[in-house]
Amino acid sequence: MTDAVVLAALLGVAAGVALTVLLLLARRLARGTRDLGSDAEQATHRALHRASLAAPHLRGGLDAPEAARAVHHLRALLGSTAVALVGTEGVVAIDGSGDVSALTAVAERVAERVRDTGRRQVSAGADGDSGREAVGAPIVVAGEVVGVVVAFAAPVRAALVRAAVEVADWCAAQLELGELDASRAALAEAELRALRAQISPHFIYNALTAIASFVHTDPPRARELVLEFADFTRYSFRRQGEFTTLAEELRSIHSYLELERARFGERLQVTLRIAPETLATVIPFLSVQPIVENAVRHGLEPGERGGTIRIASRDDVTHTEITVEDDGVGMDPERLRALLTSVVDGAHVGVRNVDTRLRQLYGAEGGLVVETAMGAGTLVRMRIPKSQPRHDTDVDGR
Repeated sequence: MTDAVVLAALLGVAAGVALTVLLLLARRLARGTRDLGSDAEQATHRALHRASLAAPHLRGGLDAPEAARAVHHLRALLGSTAVALVGTEGVVAIDGSGDVSALTAVAERVAERVRDTGRRQVSAGADGDSGREAVGAPIVVAGEVVGVVVAFAAPVRAALVRAAVEVADWCAAQLELGELDASRAALAEAELRALRAQISPHFIYNALTAIASFVHTDPPRARELVLEFADFTRYSFRRQGEFTTLAEELRSIHSYLELERARFGERLQVTLRIAPETLATVIPFLSVQPIVENAVRHGLEPGERGGTIRIASRDDVTHTEITVEDDGVGMDPERLRALLTSVVDGAHVGVRNVDTRLRQLYGAEGGLVVETAMGAGTLVRMRIPKSQPRHDTDVDGR
């Protein structure tokens, strides 16, 4: 066999191997495409992805600096050559190709017509502002046109008109969600103010009276109590954040109980069983402290003998379980049920407030669990999720 024949045979084998490899690659690519779904499914995924990227930038309102960052994603959603987002104060931002000043002039003119009519408007661009057609769709919140989405194309087709209207409606939904978030934040702040207002003047008077009683008989003890009182009020009236850690809340509870023990003396006993791994748990600010105050004020104070407060926490896999128990007078379970749902009884507003906030944050199953009976004391249990990334950031960012 000559060298030429051998070389030809080797080249034939190599060509066969290369063809096999190409076929395998083609098969894998085809399978990979099928794994990603059909063309329609992939287009849906891309649209949802773009919408998720735009949404956070709209939550603060069209007048917020962040809103301008949404325009690029809106243009990708619409597939138009350019998109303008127009707010009450004028054009927020424009993304796309073309002369910016000309596009701005068209966008402002179209937006004005949309605001006047409250309906979508199509501009043929006959006056030569940009040489392109545009469609404007109103962003309506609470019955008022708060902005306009203007999409440019040459020409504007019916599909783009429909898409612009849908995108404008979606933008309106994001703005409404942003307003809802702001309302929730304002409500949370109002609830905290309500809790702070429940720090009883009677307790403050009693605490100061107890401190005064030690000024002459035990000055070092009086100084300690003054510092405890300062720590308690500083924590209770702090301005930072809606969340804290269990460790910080327990420090404030310690100050509160020291002040109460100065008044009760040996009639008030306190036991703690805190699992060390739970101390870093992020909890709503003023969520455990009102429960402890309620136990002293309504559980132990009515009885002449006083009693014991037991505060415990344990790691329960995905949650931290916190309990506050007293062996005081207890209460009728039916009355307890009524006070947790009533807005009239102000005696236990702190407990009701904590229960409401926990349910808002962690769902219907996240509220307080209370066990009580007349003459049998009261046990209050709360379960806090250990994983709260957004709330962790709130605490760290104080």
